[in-house]
Amino acid sequence: MPLYEYLCVRCHHRFERIDKFTARKTRKCPKCGDKAQRQLAAPAIQFKGAGWYVTDYGGKGKGESKAEKQDTAEKADKAASEKKDSKAVKTEKPAPKPKDK
Repeated sequence: MPLYEYLCVRCHHRFERIDKFTARKTRKCPKCGDKAQRQLAAPAIQFKGAGWYVTDYGGKGKGESKAEKQDTAEKADKAASEKKDSKAVKTEKPAPKPKDK
């Protein structure tokens, strides 16, 4: 059940109550007994820790530490440079052989 804030119409006393979603939107003020109306309030949500998105929804790298991610990135860079070097060697065409007639 959510926590709601109420504000008294007459004495402007602000108070909180835990109510059901289906509860009435007006209540009685505990100070003066007049009507109190439900107020809009910010939700109680907190984001703690570093990288909560990565650890909760990250996909492949789920649960990796920063050091592991750095190692993975370095390995990927090294593999990419080696692949690039091997392609450069392969693209060199050998000299054509003379044809025998």
